[in-house]
Amino acid sequence: MKEITIKELRLKKKMTQEQVAEKSGYSKDYISMIERGERNPSDKAKAILADIYGVTIVQIFLAIQRTISTTK
Repeated sequence: MKEITIKELRLKKKMTQEQVAEKSGYSKDYISMIERGERNPSDKAKAILADIYGVTIVQIFLAIQRTISTTK
């Protein structure tokens, strides 16, 4: 799997931030902050996102790290 950002994972599932927020129980603003690399979600949030996006926790962790590194 190529290096992919957390936003790209969402887009691959053809979901909006609003849809992810609704499924996850987190706010759209929180999802947006994660995608902009402004928040590093808890392990619980990572597990929820992994389930929504159909990927492993490791893939979520790497996508978040990639997001953070590309926004600095």
